Amino acid sequence: MIQLRIGCCICARREIEVGNGNVEEVAETVPNRKPESTMDCPKELRPTSVLHIGKYYPPHTGGIETHLKYLVSHQSPLMPVEVVVANDGIGTRTEILDGANITRIPTFGTIASQPLCPTLPWNLAGRSEAIVHLHVPNPWAAQSYLLSGHKGKLIVTHHADTLGRRHLRKLTDPFVRSAMKRAAAIIVTSKRYLESSEELGAFQEKCHVIPLGIDGEAFRAEVSDAVSRIHAKYGSRLILAVGRLVAYKGFEYLLEAMQGIDATLLLIGTGPMDGHLQSIVEKLGIGNKVHMLGYVQDLVPYYRAALMLVLPSVSRAESFGMVQLEAMAAGIPVVNTDIECGVPEVSVHGVTGITVPPKDAGALAGAIKTLLENPELHAKYGRTGMLRANEEFSARRMAERTFDVYLSVL
Repeated sequence: MIQLRIGCCICARREIEVGNGNVEEVAETVPNRKPESTMDCPKELRPTSVLHIGKYYPPHTGGIETHLKYLVSHQSPLMPVEVVVANDGIGTRTEILDGANITRIPTFGTIASQPLCPTLPWNLAGRSEAIVHLHVPNPWAAQSYLLSGHKGKLIVTHHADTLGRRHLRKLTDPFVRSAMKRAAAIIVTSKRYLESSEELGAFQEKCHVIPLGIDGEAFRAEVSDAVSRIHAKYGSRLILAVGRLVAYKGFEYLLEAMQGIDATLLLIGTGPMDGHLQSIVEKLGIGNKVHMLGYVQDLVPYYRAALMLVLPSVSRAESFGMVQLEAMAAGIPVVNTDIECGVPEVSVHGVTGITVPPKDAGALAGAIKTLLENPELHAKYGRTGMLRANEEFSARRMAERTFDVYLSVL
């Protein structure tokens, strides 16, 4: 099991700017000495090199891609890091990003959002890294690893079960199971997802729960001018929703909830349900208070301008909900749903926000109104969310825990 080393702490107070531009003084726990970390161990005890196999890498957007970027950024100063992912086209691209060598393999189409990279097994076969870190769901990458014969110790981060079309899963599930069986260790992002996952049932003993992490400081940057522009355009009573416009996000229930809310919703994201959601807005007659903004490169000003984030997901396809961490780091409360995954473990009901049943527009509306009408509760959840994001979900802490797993298998 992973051992966490926690240093002695002292209590301090400081002023922070929380969501919607307000400044408040908060108490926070601050270590009075730097905690020990296995990442600071002598070079000869570290893995000689690490290879990450993922789906895509930034600037491609997505939760797994963001996680991989944070992990690579913390690992590359310590050891050579290689990343192999899919390209958007048929060419091969190599570049150095975040201190790592990034290789983007040719892609010849996708099936169920999974990139098909026929040359991936040959690319992996010519490598000799000490650790191979495979990020799933990614059935083709799992098969490619198995075909390659790579001798490095295999670590699998199981971000989510492979969901969707049954006939395709009959073909792909054996590859994922074989990779899990071969893995020296499996990383899962939440205890709740581990307990409810069919794919992980046979591998519980080698699973390590390591929540995703973010760079919280980025969400507390000085953006007051940008916040002022957002307020001037949309008003100051802003509700934020961020994510791909796909069915499992449950955005249609949020749109229904907005009918009785005296506030403006900013929905940020792109995806196949764009037209369908636009038609719901028109049908409900809420176009005056719902703005679908599409892709937004810099989300920080929007988090800081908003009063809250709503994540109305309806299934465990939403395995973690990293946008919750971003909102918490920015100092705003979260309204989420009680689904069998890590979502309600990230933002906790009655601590950092409000959790409601999935597919319940009335419950969503009630939670939103509660936060709008109770400024003290709103401020309390914002403060505790910021501290929780800093202390429990930092990218550094996530990287340290992952490094511990690496050392445990060498």
